[in-house]
Amino acid sequence: MAKLTGQVAIVTGASKGLGADMAKALAAEGASVVVNYASSKEGADRVVAEIASKGGKAIAVQGDVSKSADIKRLMAETKKAYGKLNILVNNAGVYEFAPLEATTEELFHRQFNINVLGLLLTTRDALPLFGPEGGCVINIGSVVSTMLPPNSSIYSATKASVDAITAVLSKELGARKIRVNSISPGMILTEGVITQGIAESDLRKFVETTAPLARVGKPDDISPTVVYLASSDSKYMTGETVRITGGL
Repeated sequence: MAKLTGQVAIVTGASKGLGADMAKALAAEGASVVVNYASSKEGADRVVAEIASKGGKAIAVQGDVSKSADIKRLMAETKKAYGKLNILVNNAGVYEFAPLEATTEELFHRQFNINVLGLLLTTRDALPLFGPEGGCVINIGSVVSTMLPPNSSIYSATKASVDAITAVLSKELGARKIRVNSISPGMILTEGVITQGIAESDLRKFVETTAPLARVGKPDDISPTVVYLASSDSKYMTGETVRITGGL
């Protein structure tokens, strides 16, 4: 039997990149998946169709995680479709690097509203869907929270917040049998990384010449750990941050 048979998972920001790969990996292990997206319905529908083509179950639900009304609708649609929730993957996030001189209120609030407030709102509204058997929350952070590269003050601060919130919520939710862990990926080749030109940047050269594995990551380097953290294989893990960086 697959590891997640009978389980229900929400993956936020799952229309592309890491989120899409995570959704497909969870479905492949038997979970029914809610593919959340903010704007790309086409991308989310494509993920759902791919899951269905392999015999899995999935639905796409639109929702901006920084908006409380959208999150409430996401949870309502999840309950309507599947009746419960076992796994929440807080993956939705944005990033934009800028020197201090280019820092603006808009730059700050956009990243904090999605990366931090969105994670809190989503987790808060997901709680009533977890049953007495509990479940798990998996937050997707970033290695920038500890590497702290130049021009990343806002983004690094959001991901340091993810690390802190993961530890705090593990203590708050442990009595409900809800485990809370996070993953801090290194540089992963996703559509966003390619679109923003980071895939061919000096940062990639730095990773490839510094990391022991001498390469950047791919989405399927991360998804197996999401499955592990979602399954009973990690039943004694909570409050942990797992770095997946190729040794960087």
